[in-house]
Amino acid sequence: MADAVHAEKAFFSTCGSSLSVKSAMISVAGPGEKLLVSRNAHKSVVSGLIISGIRPVWVHPKWDPDRHLAHPPEPEDVRRALAEHPDAKGMLLITPTDWGTCADIAGVAEVCHQRDLPLIVDEAWGAHLPFHPDLPTWGMDAGADVVVTSVHKMGGAVEQSSVFHLQGDRVDPDVLSAREDLLGTTSSSALIYLTLDGWRRQMAEDGKELLGAALERAVRVRRTIDDLPGLDLMGREVVRPGGAFDLDPLVMTIDVRGLGITGYQASEWLRAERHVDIGSADACRISARLTHADDDETERILIDSLRALVEDARSIAKPPRVDLPAPPSLELENAMTPRDAFFARVEQVPIDEAAGRVVAEMVSPYPPGVPLLAPGEVVSQEAVDYLVTGVAAGMLIPDAADSSMKSLRVVAE
Repeated sequence: MADAVHAEKAFFSTCGSSLSVKSAMISVAGPGEKLLVSRNAHKSVVSGLIISGIRPVWVHPKWDPDRHLAHPPEPEDVRRALAEHPDAKGMLLITPTDWGTCADIAGVAEVCHQRDLPLIVDEAWGAHLPFHPDLPTWGMDAGADVVVTSVHKMGGAVEQSSVFHLQGDRVDPDVLSAREDLLGTTSSSALIYLTLDGWRRQMAEDGKELLGAALERAVRVRRTIDDLPGLDLMGREVVRPGGAFDLDPLVMTIDVRGLGITGYQASEWLRAERHVDIGSADACRISARLTHADDDETERILIDSLRALVEDARSIAKPPRVDLPAPPSLELENAMTPRDAFFARVEQVPIDEAAGRVVAEMVSPYPPGVPLLAPGEVVSQEAVDYLVTGVAAGMLIPDAADSSMKSLRVVAE
């Protein structure tokens, strides 16, 4: 695997990247130590902060006010954070995002390495990137020290398949292996190992051809979606300063607000009426991903389903209003570490009394599973309004004690 993806070392994990990213974090920082973390991180990262006692220094993403989504932070954001927190032990960067936008990994790596600090890249959605030159730059090729991937996402292995990739000497592979052993199962699945290695072989031998065909298919699919009225397919217009550094062309992120519906409604309609499950949905958009396994039939199903959605959108009930928060209102004050807040004495308060309190649980709209509220943050009224109206519109929040968002778990006063 290391040879296949241009790493110095690689090893497999059978507990998913949710565990792998925790293992990487505690290989770089320990209890009470600081780690720079992209605030658009998956809930598994925040779980790692709670378990480890690491003190996060949040590096906020770049907000796209028109599309209402977050792009990865830029190197200057990381440089500024390190200047303010010179005692940080490293950086955790998430790229690509769930919507396909990519970070300047090389630029962030350079900033970290100027201080001899390691860069961990949570590249869960990027297992395919090393195998074709026309895809966004792979973390190992861009200078990252550790890259974690989920091969069950854009690769061809079964669920829970994950790989660590390492280079350089900033992260000791023996330390990383020991940390993974600390958290991982002692009953690893041979099936997962088998599919990981089978996928590695397929990509090493035929990956460029297979992914080249997928990229050609993506061009056709994008051209067709662009012609469908009411659908706004995200393209390279988001690649700009203050936006994304790059875009995975295999990710079809489609804003459906032009149809007068939400992404939640589009997702439910596609499932109920066309028996099609899409990858992600929120108040504004849905996303679908093409892989090396797609063929003419799956392409036809996707396009026919989207055409039918456009034609039938007027029959879908008018959606409830979702109070989308302004970007600054999502950069919340940190009053406690995630660990201290999560294990503090807590109380469950009515949601209309939650603003101004310190949240003691994760509240993660799913998908994509990025916590809107992380333990230790001070709840804003804008966040409350978004959660309450979002749940009424179809948002799922599986990790909160009260997923209906009628109440919230907060640190007791």
